[in-house]
Amino acid sequence: MPQSFSAMYAHLVFSTKNRQPFLRDAVLRAEVHSYLGGVSAKLECPTLVVGGVEDHVHVLARLGGGITQREWVKEVKRVSSTWIKTQSPHLADFYWQSGCGLFSVSMSNIERVRSYVLGQEARHRKESFQDEYRALLRKHNLEWDERYVWD
Repeated sequence: MPQSFSAMYAHLVFSTKNRQPFLRDAVLRAEVHSYLGGVSAKLECPTLVVGGVEDHVHVLARLGGGITQREWVKEVKRVSSTWIKTQSPHLADFYWQSGCGLFSVSMSNIERVRSYVLGQEARHRKESFQDEYRALLRKHNLEWDERYVWD
């Protein structure tokens, strides 16, 4: 077959280190979300939506065929972290957490996940990031050890 195609969609979730509220400012948060989408696009992983709140982000993207999941996550976090640190002196200590959640998304659930990502601010008026993340892990039948999830 002379052409290769990829239709693998992923929902990526990660927080700031120790869930520090570095992204409290709505303008900065919007800029970070836009930047994350741009980094992902440059990695040939078009972003459908980026959302989140002061201490974590959600990225819904189509994974390109020329990059592994691990490489995509590593580069999105590395490049954006470097850029965020240049935006303000109070962001000099900015880091993303070392881990993440990466969940597959079927075509039939793309709009549902998009709405979920866009609804982050309303969700987190009622639910903590930790509770949300545990629910995502349970939904995807993943086991975890609380000692190693939160950094």
